[in-house]
Amino acid sequence: MTEQRINVGNQLPDAFGRLREIRDLVEKAAADAGLDMRLVELVKIRASQINGCAYCLDLHTRDARRLGEDERRLHLVAAWWETNLYSPQERAALALTETISKLSQTQDVPDDLYAEATSVFTKEQYTAIVWSISVINSFNRLAVTSRKALPARVA
Repeated sequence: MTEQRINVGNQLPDAFGRLREIRDLVEKAAADAGLDMRLVELVKIRASQINGCAYCLDLHTRDARRLGEDERRLHLVAAWWETNLYSPQERAALALTETISKLSQTQDVPDDLYAEATSVFTKEQYTAIVWSISVINSFNRLAVTSRKALPARVA
């Protein structure tokens, strides 16, 4: 993909800044609720895989590595349900991520998934996860439609 597109985030910097502020509030809420930030990064990675956002995948896999996430788990997050590498909380968060990121297909969070998630998360944790999924989906949509280029890697 070589065609340049309008970077819609740059075109409305105040709106993009507010989205970043929301992200920061949600990440603080997740930390305050006792969520492992590696779990939050797995959510961002899985949503970005679903939405085909290379920019966000690059960013969040790098962030997850910085937090100490295992390389094998990063490689397998796209097929998380086939492994035993993820905790019950991570499995619930990843299932929610898939369901919420595909709302045009799923139409809702099924009752059994909601029950599973609320059995492993507190109300505050569940809320932070749903907000995290919503925010990363917003960032994905902006980056994908703008064809946001990957940053240069510094060796």
